[in-house]
Amino acid sequence: MVALGNLDILPISDGVVKMTAAELIRPAGNNQNAWDRHPELEQGKATWELPLGGFLIRTSNRLILVDAGIGPIDNGVFRGGELLNALQVLGVEAGQITDVLLTHLHFDHIGWVSQRGVPTFPNATIRCHAQDWQWFVEGEEADEHVVRKLSSVLENVEVFETDCSLTKGVSVRHSPGHTPGSTIVVLSSGAERALLLGDVAHCPLELTENDWEGVFDLDPKTARATRDRISRELEGGNIMAVGAHFDELQFGRLMVVDHEKSWQI
Repeated sequence: MVALGNLDILPISDGVVKMTAAELIRPAGNNQNAWDRHPELEQGKATWELPLGGFLIRTSNRLILVDAGIGPIDNGVFRGGELLNALQVLGVEAGQITDVLLTHLHFDHIGWVSQRGVPTFPNATIRCHAQDWQWFVEGEEADEHVVRKLSSVLENVEVFETDCSLTKGVSVRHSPGHTPGSTIVVLSSGAERALLLGDVAHCPLELTENDWEGVFDLDPKTARATRDRISRELEGGNIMAVGAHFDELQFGRLMVVDHEKSWQI
């Protein structure tokens, strides 16, 4: 758990995904030198086991779930199904969640929004950016899986079009590229801040070096510009950050020594 003023931020795991490094990230412009600098990645063949899940933000009067995992899936690559149990361990029942904030609408972030047409969090407002709603639900590229998941919670959905505050100390910032409406969550208390990055970066390497990109970024050029901007913001370690698939869902800080960036837990 990380405490930030009156906010408690707790990682919520729904399971894991197993894939090779090259299935998740790649050098921008197919720059072979990027692989060569990291022999531990075995030219992309190294197998990673990454968490699926999100974060619970506990305020004085809200229980906000950021991302809703993948749901009860086990196909040999993705294994989910743990999110509700993880909440119960913290003494939280699904009916107590006041808000489900979706950083974007990829399938591994919306899995528990509903199950078999029944809302999982019946008292929660489901929130996402309008540009993701347009792309995945209403547009020409609408995703049938996303439409099916969200169709049973339509009356509880609120989309936002601009950066805004959800409650004191919790705000959202449009950070496009991975998806059109990809969003990060900015947590603050006085001068302290922390960022929940969603899938803006899938691993710290995308923040410490600017020549990597996510395989699943829908708009790689925009996604890279977004990551570069966030990386500059994080430089110096004054702001904590964590991505939705970072190892053990641990916050870290981006440190700079002799012009070299490193990620420190």
